[in-house]
Amino acid sequence: MPSKSIDNAFTARSIRGGATDPTYAGALSFMRRKFSKQLKDVDAVVLGIPFDAAVSNRPGARFGPQAIRRASAIFDNDPQYPFARDLFEAMAVIDYGDVLLDYGNHQKTPGLIEKEASKIIAAGAYLFSLGGDHFVTWPLLKAHAAKHGPLALVHFDAHQDTWDDDGKRIDHGSFVCRAVREGVIDPAHSIQIGIRTEAPDDFGIRIIPGYAVEDMSAQAIADAILAHVGDRPCYLTFDIDCLDPAYAPGTGTPVAGGPSSARMLSVLRKLGALDIRGSDIVEVAPAYDHADITAIAGATVAMYMLGLRAERLARAR
Repeated sequence: MPSKSIDNAFTARSIRGGATDPTYAGALSFMRRKFSKQLKDVDAVVLGIPFDAAVSNRPGARFGPQAIRRASAIFDNDPQYPFARDLFEAMAVIDYGDVLLDYGNHQKTPGLIEKEASKIIAAGAYLFSLGGDHFVTWPLLKAHAAKHGPLALVHFDAHQDTWDDDGKRIDHGSFVCRAVREGVIDPAHSIQIGIRTEAPDDFGIRIIPGYAVEDMSAQAIADAILAHVGDRPCYLTFDIDCLDPAYAPGTGTPVAGGPSSARMLSVLRKLGALDIRGSDIVEVAPAYDHADITAIAGATVAMYMLGLRAERLARAR
């Protein structure tokens, strides 16, 4: 097999173009991207954040980046559906590896994440992050807002994550509250999709609750997002528990009554007009998964986010 590659994450001679590793073998970077810390001429960076000390229910999302990278191997070789292209032909992407965190000193965690993210953003690359629990979105939002100003938040989740926050908590259920209070996001143009729990305050953020998602078409959901956010710079965060536990059992706080992976992927596919400055997928906890259902869903959400970025770059060029 002279045209095949192996361990492309280490042996790749270029940060462009697809790999041809067997799906069942080889080094497991995200979609076989080259592992690198070099940011020159890079369009997008995949960053793992293996942290789950902020969970209110089941831990395990620290293993999310590993699981998503492993599941992403199924996207190798062929043009990526539904983008009908090799996403990396015209978009240079590296896997930056993981943020190094001190498991015994969680108060340092947000600063470490923000510092690593800021370095990547300052280099001009688009940052896509693999969580980790949803607390990691807080330092990621800070890093992006420092570059782009207050962002509209497009938030797929079963939970609002607006519980009260004193500015010091390490809590995956309060990062939105903190982001609003500190001016990191613009609540008037932020939107949450799939919410199936109650919280004390919505901070003026528009909510499309789970029952409405069930009644709406994917096009109607996407249209509502596009109309509400408009042309404002935004950050896209996808908590895998937005999906019903039938489609994402491997997560810390599953909530019944959610949408299918097919429905939400169809929504994502229609968000190409958004000015997305950064994005993440969080709360994949493989210890509760079965046959990689959740990891595959998470990897597919991640691939769609990079696909949207690839199309935006293609239009710009």
